[in-house]
Amino acid sequence: MNFVLIDTHWQELLPLTFTRPASHLLVGIDRIYDKWERHLGQTPAVMTAEYLQRKFPVVLEENNLLINSTIIPTTELVDSILNLPEGKVLSHLGQFVAAHCDRKTCADLAFKIGKSVSLKVSDFVSEEVGFAGNLIKMLQPSDLFSHNDAVLRKDFEEITKGYRTSSPPPDVRVKGKDLFIHKDAVLNHCIINTETGPVYIGPHAEIMEGTLIRGPVSIGAHSVVKMGAKIYGASSFGAYCRIGGEISNSVMHDYSNKGHDGFLGNSVVGSWCNLGADTNTSNLKNNYGPVRVWNYPSHSFRDSGLQFHGLIMGDHAKASINTMFNTGSVVGVCTNVFEGGFPPKFLPSFTWASSGKHETFKIEKAFEAARAMMQRREVEFDSEDEAIFNQIFRFDEEMRQFNH
Repeated sequence: MNFVLIDTHWQELLPLTFTRPASHLLVGIDRIYDKWERHLGQTPAVMTAEYLQRKFPVVLEENNLLINSTIIPTTELVDSILNLPEGKVLSHLGQFVAAHCDRKTCADLAFKIGKSVSLKVSDFVSEEVGFAGNLIKMLQPSDLFSHNDAVLRKDFEEITKGYRTSSPPPDVRVKGKDLFIHKDAVLNHCIINTETGPVYIGPHAEIMEGTLIRGPVSIGAHSVVKMGAKIYGASSFGAYCRIGGEISNSVMHDYSNKGHDGFLGNSVVGSWCNLGADTNTSNLKNNYGPVRVWNYPSHSFRDSGLQFHGLIMGDHAKASINTMFNTGSVVGVCTNVFEGGFPPKFLPSFTWASSGKHETFKIEKAFEAARAMMQRREVEFDSEDEAIFNQIFRFDEEMRQFNH
């Protein structure tokens, strides 16, 4: 069977899904895609926005089994999907979960996704079968940090099952037993508390002296936690990150840096981002009320339903030293923030925000900056990345003009 993870509503997850399929979002220890691969026992295909398909090509066969890419898999759910009869669609609380699909129908759905149409159960023209179990879904960017505690604990059980963890060095103080240290990780004079949740430390990760970690926490491969960092759960970091200061209930994707003091809380940071020294995020309003956050499909601020909500930052965005992000801020792809005081709560992609003036970050300059940053990590910024940048630049152009 050809399993295909389909982005039914990737627009709701912007700006994080501007540059990646929804299934490639990090939550818990690894990406949603990795969790499905682990549960299915084979590599799934992905069906995402048309402009991303050159970098993430969809592989279709005559018979395909489509799966909502924003759902976290469970054993019960996978069993229901594998036993789903042809001609029926699996749903949960009225939302699409899975369905069989021939090549022609898949191509039609891919066209709709490419035109930014959010798919519904009715798009599959099949008899509906309800799934009665509990599911965790990523329906908006804040769901990544809101559900990170539950997902990280579940991932820890699955990934570390049957493995023996490396014993911590004698100068590392550990409280509790739910600790996994890869044999190639390096730990120095740090304190780790796993009684509040498991802690996973990946291959070649380095935890420097004086670090305090309170689980649940996941440190990705080759990431470095700087001296004196204070990491609260539930926080997850991808590969090759630089981590410092105080961080709580946040998710940071691969190759992003927060290497200095400053607070990051209830936030999601994309890849290739950099938060300058003493950058801080507010995650609670002074009146303790619900936080309103920019929603891309509606082009408006909406109630997030959350009391705690920090920063959502798209890939390749940067913040200068002493940047202060207000509660519920959203920053687009390739946006540079050099504001004095609090910048606006929403900054579109390719914005250069400096001292109250907002200018367009020219696309050629954005290419140069991305290429220079990625070359430092020996990663190529190629023609596929340029094409994606161009599409995002056009997508957010109207909103940049409004902000200016």
